[in-house]
Formats: sequence, C-alpha cells, structure tokens
Amino acid sequence: MNNELLEALTILEKEKDISKDTLLEAIENSLITACKNHFGKSDNIKVNINPETCEFHVYAEKTVVEEVEDPVLEISAGNAKMINSKYEVGDIVNVEVKSKEFGRIATQNAKNVILQKIREEERKVLFEQYYGKEKDVMTGIVQRYVGKNISINLGKVDAILSENEQVKSEVFQPTERIKLYILEVKSTSKGPKILVSRTHPELVKRLFESEVTEVKDGIVEIKSISREAGSRTKIAVWSNDPDVDPVGACVGLNGARVNAIVNELRGEKIDIINWSDNAAMLIENALSPAKVISVIADAEEKTAKVVVPDYQLSLAIGKEGQNARLAARLTGFKIDIKSETQAREAGDFMDYENDYEEYEEDLEFEENPDYEADAAYEENSVYEEDAVYEDDSDSEDEDRTNE
Repeated sequence: MNNELLEALTILEKEKDISKDTLLEAIENSLITACKNHFGKSDNIKVNINPETCEFHVYAEKTVVEEVEDPVLEISAGNAKMINSKYEVGDIVNVEVKSKEFGRIATQNAKNVILQKIREEERKVLFEQYYGKEKDVMTGIVQRYVGKNISINLGKVDAILSENEQVKSEVFQPTERIKLYILEVKSTSKGPKILVSRTHPELVKRLFESEVTEVKDGIVEIKSISREAGSRTKIAVWSNDPDVDPVGACVGLNGARVNAIVNELRGEKIDIINWSDNAAMLIENALSPAKVISVIADAEEKTAKVVVPDYQLSLAIGKEGQNARLAARLTGFKIDIKSETQAREAGDFMDYENDYEEYEEDLEFEENPDYEADAAYEENSVYEEDAVYEDDSDSEDEDRTNE
C-alpha cells in the first residue's frame, strides 16, 4: 500500500509539477477530515507521515481519567495501563486510529480533500508558469472559433484571442500555428485565463528580438514603434555600436530577417528607420519613403511643419493619411505636411539647402520617448483640405513620371 502511494505521488510530481511535500500535506489534511467526520472532532488528532516511505500513522491524544465522560478525548486509567503500565491519571496517551475503521462517507470526503488540493495546486502551478510569460510572445495552435473570439492552445492551457485583438484581414484555420503576444494572465477558479493579441505593437518588437540577434543582445535598440495592425508598422532603431548598422541588422541579408517577420504578420509592411535625437531628422526619417525638403520642429509644443516636393505630397501623407499618422505616433510630434507650392503660398517656406545649418544651430531638440498616437493629430484638417489621398502605388508611379 505504501509503495503504491509513493509511486502515485512520484508520478503526480512529474506530470503535474506538484511537489511531493504538498501532496503529503493534502493526505494529512484528508486524514484529519476523515477523523472529524468519523468521531465528530479532530482537535486531538495527530498525523505522522514518513516522506521517504509514505508510511503514515494517525493518533488521537487522549487524557487519562478515572471516569470517561468523552470517549473521543478521554481514556480510562485501566485502558491506559493496558497500553503502558506507567500511565497515571492526567497523562496524555497517544491512541492509534486505524483508517480502515472509517466509514464510507468519511473515506469519500477524505478522497475529495486530496483531489481538491491537487486541482488547486495544478491551477497554481499553471498560473505561475504562464504568468512568467506575460508581455512576451508564444506560439499557439488555433483550436476553434468561439463566436467572434478564437480559442488558442498554448500547450497546457487555452488562451482567448478576442475580436478586438484580432487583425481584421487575418483568417485562421484549425491546427494552424501562430505567434501571439501575451497581454494578461489572470488567476481564476477554473485555472489561468490568458488574453492574447495579434495587434499589439509589442508583438512586432518581440518578433524582432527573436529574429535579430543584435536586438536580443542589446546592441541595436528599438526606440519607438507605431503600428496599424495588418497594414503597416514603423519602427525607429538605434545602434550602441558605431560599427553596426541598425537598419541593416534588422533587415538582414537580402531582407531575410525582416521578411521572416513580415511573413509571420501575414504580409504587413514594415518600415525600419534610423532613430535620431535631432527631432527634425527623426521626423524626416519617419516620413520615409517620402522625400522631405525642410522640417521646422517645436520641441516644447511637440509640433512640426514639414515641406515636401509637390509630387511627393500624397506619398508623404499616405493612403488615408496612414504614413503621416504613423510618423506622428512614432515621433510624438503633431506633424503638418505641406507641398512646396502650398508652403510658398502660405509664406512659411524656408530655403532648406541654404538655411538648414543656421536653423539647426538655433534650435534645441529633445528626445521624445512617448510614441503613443496624438489624438489631436487625428482631428487635423490640413490633410483633408490640402491633399488628395492616393495609394502608395500611385505615388510611386507619379514619382517615376516626374523623374
């Protein structure tokens, strides 16, 4: 019996990752519960378990008295002397309780106590295991659609990919393997509840960390990210090593590294730009692939006026304002883009080539680590009044025509 119990505890410890000490504690509590159900009291019950052999003994501590009034707590002097002749009135005698004497109900209750403890520990172990994965990326297997949500298997537990965290253009099939960003891990009575995302900007960052060794090692830093999931992402990178090109490291040989991430994101476009502490240069880089004539940035107001060639206006703004919007989120600046003609008509155009050096000396730029979307930017009507939005592809055709 003890060998079987020892073997069972060893298997549980390996499969469920529940320590043997915890299981022995559960058995001890179950025996005390069984005694309480059998005798009506358990205050005087003591359980001794050998952790090496799993051999256990249950004792009831009883006081030696002349006349027994409570047989659960007391023992007569005559019976005590039968155990050991040295016992006198007032002594405490340990009377062994045979677990075989327990009734069916008491035994069933003891079993339930053990099972309940195992379930609790299993949930606790799973929660701790996945809580450590919070804010990280895991690979999951698509199980099924639950309404508009998707059930994803992460190994030992299922996660929920809610409608709000799904990319609208993505459609998954059962058994498909996908990368997910762990948003939150909650502890519930039914086990850990895990919320995952495919739209979070940090998903892109974690994918670059796993794909690009320089990013993982800290040689290349991802300073800022702005993303419109399923369409386009812009990331600004910086190298702590002057011999390492941050953009080249992220792109990889023949684009191998960035293409692996693009494939994982189902074709989402990724613009990788150089980070700069100079706000004007950062904004110029952020508006890539559009060419910029001049940038006037106000570091205090977090606003910038940008002038681009007439034929580059639609490219700078992007389809439905996407390129400008992502650049604003990436830099933290509210960006006002005008064509060269519009700027000259407004009288605020600066000769970029002649005056830029003077302008750079006169202005102090501050680094802005906040890349959250500027709500005020969304309401900016400049783009609606001054520009006709065109697809990027049309802009590229226009570029070639003008050239």
